[in-house]
Amino acid sequence: MPATAPRPAPAPSWWRNLRDDRLWFLDEPWKPVPLWAMIPWLFFYAWFVFYAWRAHGDPLFIDAANMVTHEAGHPLFGYLGETMHLWGGTILQLLIPAALAASFVRMRELMGTTFCAFMFFENFLGIATYMADARAQELPLVSAEGGGDEAIIHDWNAIFGKLGLLPHDTQIAAVVRVLGFLGMIAVTVWFAWKARQTQVEG
Repeated sequence: MPATAPRPAPAPSWWRNLRDDRLWFLDEPWKPVPLWAMIPWLFFYAWFVFYAWRAHGDPLFIDAANMVTHEAGHPLFGYLGETMHLWGGTILQLLIPAALAASFVRMRELMGTTFCAFMFFENFLGIATYMADARAQELPLVSAEGGGDEAIIHDWNAIFGKLGLLPHDTQIAAVVRVLGFLGMIAVTVWFAWKARQTQVEG
């Protein structure tokens, strides 16, 4: 019986090509996190989740920093039209910690990646508070673009109004808030696992 010709090796998938060409750093090990650094960070993240949970939607001390990036997003994305002007604040508010987390991933800095990812999900809490106020509009509004109180548009009142979701503002906000807490907890657990790995492997 004649020998069958060997089958050609399957072509690399698009994901493998992308990983080899652009995401090669994902195969590099994380930089070690010593135990003396891991434990205080874990205490901080656990305390912050508890502190945010006890706040029940009230302002957190970090909100002032988040507001700066939020307000900067409106004029920045405003060049792309009215819709992007409305969404721009929330987009930039999430884009900055996400981009910083990605840069730390590339550098294989576990503590920096974790902090920025944690802050990414922390922003969900402030966004949820703003969403829940869409109909009531009781929160004091701030605008980096000037104008009196009457000229300031409530982002989520306008967004939900255009999408026909205004009657569901509090339900959507509740989901976003839960996602924020779940994300912060997941990031903390992931950090503990990965940091411990770097100690064992080191």
